[in-house]
Formats: sequence, structure tokens, C-alpha cells
Amino acid sequence: MNLFVNKFNRFLALLVLTTTGIFPDTAFSHGGVTMDQDVCIMKLEKLTAHFAGYQPEYRATQEFCEDIPVVGKSIFVIDFISDGLRDMLFDFRIIKDVNEIGNYAQLEDLGGPQAIEDATLYYKDYAIYPRGTVTAEYNFTEEGRYIGIVTAKYDENSPVITSVFPFQVGLFDYWKFLIPMIIIVILSSIGFGIFVGIAKRQNQN
Repeated sequence: MNLFVNKFNRFLALLVLTTTGIFPDTAFSHGGVTMDQDVCIMKLEKLTAHFAGYQPEYRATQEFCEDIPVVGKSIFVIDFISDGLRDMLFDFRIIKDVNEIGNYAQLEDLGGPQAIEDATLYYKDYAIYPRGTVTAEYNFTEEGRYIGIVTAKYDENSPVITSVFPFQVGLFDYWKFLIPMIIIVILSSIGFGIFVGIAKRQNQN
């Protein structure tokens, strides 16, 4: 019986590791920002940057990918991965998700320039960052859903590339963890049934 228990424990540990590997983006995948090998990556068409959020007054140096755990002062840091961004005009905006679009918000969902302007809480105007680092600080006073927008362009007459990334502040999204846990429970139950059947046949022999 001990051999059976040990085998089942190994099976359960493998199941948890496999399931969390299958659903890495369940916790981190909002619009233009995704997780890639434990790094939060922002995409502007073919160009990329590393994105991180911090709340040093509450969580020391802990880094967040999009979602901010508590209401309060937050610092956003964008480090350019693609060198092409260093030569471009770059801006950063935070708007309130007034239409409750959620995690799948796209630029076309935001209602156009005037609607974006009306919903804007913070705006860092266009500038060139030759060192490749953009920082922004905003003090959130309310829990809720927000949307970050960054745009880049070479000059006033060139096309604009955009990244839109929804995030939430002071909210815990149970669905991020509930779906993987349900799958783990279902597969564990199936696995346990299989092991019990094997153990019974072994005892009968």
C-alpha cells in the first residue's frame, strides 16, 4: 500500500507541474503585455520592451506584471528591448476602464481619441529616451480596472504604433487560479481512480 501511495504522490506532483506549465498565461496575459519566461513583455508591433510595476511603499522591491495589488502610489518602468524604440517619440497614458471592457481591451474598443482623452487619469507626453528607460508614477485612489496605453512614432508625420494593456488595482481575480485548480482536481480524481483500480487488481493477484 505504501508503494501505491508513493506512486500516487509522484503522479500528483507531476500533474501540478504539468498543469501550471500548460496555463502560464492564465495569470498574466492582458492585451499588449504578456509573460515570457518569467519576464513581462510589452509588444508594439514587432518592437518589444520589458514592463514592470512597483509599489515600494507597500511591497518593497516586488515586481508586478500589470496587476497592482493595492490602492496607492505605483511606479511603472518600461525598459526598451528593441533598440529601435530609443530613436522614437514615446508616450504613456493611464485611463479608467469606464466601459468595463476588461482584460481583452483593444485600441478600437476605447471609443476614439476624444473618449480616450475624457477617460485619461495620467499622461506622460511624447519624448525620446536614448537610454531606453521610461518611468511613470501615479497614485491610485480607487480600486478598479484601468487601461494603460503607450504609443511610439519617429516624428509627427510618421505612423503611430500602439500597445494597450488592461490591468486592475486592488482587486483579486479568482478566475486566474480557479480554472487551473478545477482542472487539477478533475485530473487528480481521474488519476486516483486509475491508481485505486490498479491497486485492487494487484491485491487480488
